[in-house]
Amino acid sequence: MRQLKQGDYAWKDGRLPVYVYHYTEELMRVSQEAYMEFFTENALGRKAFPSVATLETEVIEMGIGLLGGSSRAGGTFTSGGTESIFLAIKTARDWARREKGIDRPKIVMPVSGHATAEKAADYLGMEVVRTPLRSDFRADVGLLEAAIDERTCMVYASAPGYPHGVFDPIEEIGALAKKRGLWLHVDACVGGFLAPFARELGYPIPPFDLSVPGVCSLSADIHKYGFAAKGASLVLFADRDYQKYQRFEFSNWPRGTYVTDTFQGSRAAGPIASAWAVMNTLGHAGYREIARVIMDTRERFIAGVEQINGLRVLRPSDLCILMYDSVDPDVDIYAVADRMAEKGWFVGKSITPKAVHIALTPVIAPALDAYFADVTACVKHVRSSR
Repeated sequence: MRQLKQGDYAWKDGRLPVYVYHYTEELMRVSQEAYMEFFTENALGRKAFPSVATLETEVIEMGIGLLGGSSRAGGTFTSGGTESIFLAIKTARDWARREKGIDRPKIVMPVSGHATAEKAADYLGMEVVRTPLRSDFRADVGLLEAAIDERTCMVYASAPGYPHGVFDPIEEIGALAKKRGLWLHVDACVGGFLAPFARELGYPIPPFDLSVPGVCSLSADIHKYGFAAKGASLVLFADRDYQKYQRFEFSNWPRGTYVTDTFQGSRAAGPIASAWAVMNTLGHAGYREIARVIMDTRERFIAGVEQINGLRVLRPSDLCILMYDSVDPDVDIYAVADRMAEKGWFVGKSITPKAVHIALTPVIAPALDAYFADVTACVKHVRSSR
C-alpha cells in the first residue's frame, strides 16, 4: 500500500489544492486518534452507543450555533456534501408533495450550482432548470424568478459556488423564495466552516446562513474547512419540524419499525468522533487563525500570479477559490496547466471560463514560492514553444 501511494500527488507538500484539507500534524493526530477510538461503533445504533449519539448531537449543535440557526433549528450529520445536498433535496421534494401537492417537483438553480444537485434530482425523480449567471459569476435573481413555474419547489444557491468561488446573492434569493413560497437551499459545503471566521477578520462576507429570511436548509462540510476526517458533513434546517419530510420510516416487515434520517443505514462513528475532537480542539480561536492563514495565502497568491507576465487572476473571488487565465495569445493556459502537472503539481482546469482553478488550504502556503517559480517557467516554455 505504501508503495502504491508513491504515485499519488504530494498533498503534504502543497501540490494538491483539492480533495485534502490539512492544517497541522498535531491536529491530524487528534483527528486520527478520535476516529480510531470509535472505529468499530455503528452510529445507526443510537441506543446501543449513546456515546456516539452525544458526540453527534453536540457537533450538530455547534454547527447550528456557527451558521445562524435559532432555537428552532435542527440538523443531521452525514457522510459528505453529496449526502447533505441529497437529503435537503429529498426533504424539499417530500415537503412539496405533502404541503403543495406537486407530484414531480422542479429545482431552479444557477448554472454554477454543484453537479451533486443534478445527481440527487436524477435519483429522486425531479427536474432541474439551470439559469445563466451575471457577468460576475453570481446567480441572476431575475432569471431565477423567470424560470419558476407551478411545479417549482426549490431554489438552490451557493456560498460560495465551487466553479467560481463567489457567493450568490443569498438575501435576494431568500426574499424571492419567501415571496413565492419556495424552499431555499444554500450549498455552503465549501464556505460553511471558513466564511464565518473570515468575516470576523474583516473580510466582506455577505449574509448566507440560516439567519437569512427564506433559507430553509444549508449544507456545510466538516471534512473540508472544518478539517475533520472524511466523511463528515452537516445538513441543517432553519426549522427542525422540516425533518419529518427527511425521515424514512418503515414497519411492514418482521423486525418492526425501521427509522433513519440519512441515506445510510449503518454509519461509521469514526468521522463523528473526529469532527467532535477537531472542533473542540480548535475552538473558535483556532478556526479564526486557520481563516487568517488561508486569507493571507489568498492575497499572496493573487499578487504572485499577477507578477507573472501574461497571467491574471479572475475577479471577483470572495473566499478561498481562485481562477487565473492567460491574457497573452501565445500562452495557452491549459498548456501551462499540463506543463505544471509534469512538474508534479495537481492542476484543476475550469471550462467556463477557460482558466486554472485552485482551492486554497493552509498546506499550500509554504509551497507558494515553488509554485510561482514553476508557473513562471511553464509560461516561458509555452510562450517559446507555442
